[in-house]
Amino acid sequence: MTLWLVRHARPLVASGVCYGALDVPADALATQSCAQALADVLPQGIGIRTSPLQRCKRLAQVLRGLRPDLACTTDTRLAEMDFGHWEGQRWDAIARAELDGWTDSFATWRCGGAENVQDFMARVGAAWDETRAQNQPCVWITHAGVIRAATLLAQGLRQVQRADQWPIDAPTWGAWRTFDT
Repeated sequence: MTLWLVRHARPLVASGVCYGALDVPADALATQSCAQALADVLPQGIGIRTSPLQRCKRLAQVLRGLRPDLACTTDTRLAEMDFGHWEGQRWDAIARAELDGWTDSFATWRCGGAENVQDFMARVGAAWDETRAQNQPCVWITHAGVIRAATLLAQGLRQVQRADQWPIDAPTWGAWRTFDT
């Protein structure tokens, strides 16, 4: 079974701003370009699951306009990590002590008072397990953090304890990677 992990197009937010769960739109032309590239390569009738955030939902809508054979559902488990009161702030404006706290207690630190990596991994892991159990090719239209979590899940890792265990690599805006699970 092949799982396609698609990252949304470039969001319309200033560089250096924390925007995990912040519901910001993506560049419309880049979204169209990504949707066209996907429409050209996706198998007939493949199921799509999308994050509920507009930068992903819009990509799914445009893709469905090009490929009406594709069924799409929204899955809240595919949303980016929630950074609480850090959302919308510049990363360099977040208190150094908070960022250090996250690095020092990577798995359990509630970023901005909201979600932690342990809960995030569990959330993405539940979607991963359900997708694998269905044993059907599937597309996730999602975010870099979710794709990084899925990369760990594909390696059999359900938890990370240290920040240096978190993958750095993710597809660029509007690109994807596939896993055969």
